[in-house]
Amino acid sequence: TDITPKGPAIIGVSEIENRTVLEDIVKDPQLKELNYQIIHHDSPDRRGVDVGFLYNPRMFRVLNVTHHTLSIPDMPNFRTRDQTCVTGLLAGEKISIIVNHWPSRLGGEASSRHLRVAAANLCKHIADSCLAVDPNQGVVIMGDLNDDPSNDSCAKAIGAVKKIKDVKEGGWFNPFWEVLDNGVGTLAYRGQWNLFDQIMLSSYLIGDDRSTLKYFKCKVHNDVPEMRNESGAPLRTFSGGVFLNGFSDHFPTQVFLAREVKVKQ
Repeated sequence: TDITPKGPAIIGVSEIENRTVLEDIVKDPQLKELNYQIIHHDSPDRRGVDVGFLYNPRMFRVLNVTHHTLSIPDMPNFRTRDQTCVTGLLAGEKISIIVNHWPSRLGGEASSRHLRVAAANLCKHIADSCLAVDPNQGVVIMGDLNDDPSNDSCAKAIGAVKKIKDVKEGGWFNPFWEVLDNGVGTLAYRGQWNLFDQIMLSSYLIGDDRSTLKYFKCKVHNDVPEMRNESGAPLRTFSGGVFLNGFSDHFPTQVFLAREVKVKQ
C-alpha cells in the first residue's frame, strides 16, 4: 500500500476451490470498501481447483472474458485448470490478462515437462490471438506456472527473456528471472527456492511508445513475518493434515505499471 494505497487494480489467483472462496475474500472487512469484482469459471480439473480474477472497477473495466481448456492429444482423460483471459481497460488503456495454473510436477519435473510446455503453447496462442485482434494493447501472462523462468515452458514456448534490453518487438519480458537469480523465490522445496508464481509482460508494456503504461518494477511479497515459517519459507495453512494457521505455500508476486506523463515545457 506504500505505492498503491487503494490496493492492486487486478489480482489473479490460482488453486481456488469455488466462487464462494473469492466472495469471502472480497467481503473481508479489510477489502470490502474497495469493491473488488469477481470473474470465476468452473474448470474440468480433477481436484476441482480453478483460477480466478479480481479487479477494482474504479481502475479496470472488463470488455471480454474467455476460458480455454488444455487438451493433450495422446491423453484423452487429461484434465487440468482452464486458462482465463480477461480483456479490459486499465486506467483507460486496453490490456489482456491471461491467468494460469499450469500442470504440476507430479511424477517429477522431467516426466511432466511436456504438459507445462503444452500449457505454455496454449497460453502463447491465446496471447497471439489477442494481439491479432488488436495489436495496440498490452498482454500479461500470470499465474502459478509450476516452472521457473528458465524452464522450457517460459523461456522457449513463451519466449520470455531475462533482461529488458533483450526484449524484441512482439516479444516477452519476465522480470522474475533475475529475482530468482538473486536467490529470492516464492516457494521452497527440500531447501531449494523456486519461483513458480510469475508475471510476464508483452513488449508493448516495456518500451513501446504507443503505451502510456510502462513496467516499473516487480516484487515477491515475502516481507510479512506472519507469512513465513521458522526457515523463512511460506507458512502453509495445512501440513500433513495439521492446521498451521498459515496463509499459503506460495508467496504472492506483483508487478507495478506506471503511467508515463508527458509534461509540456
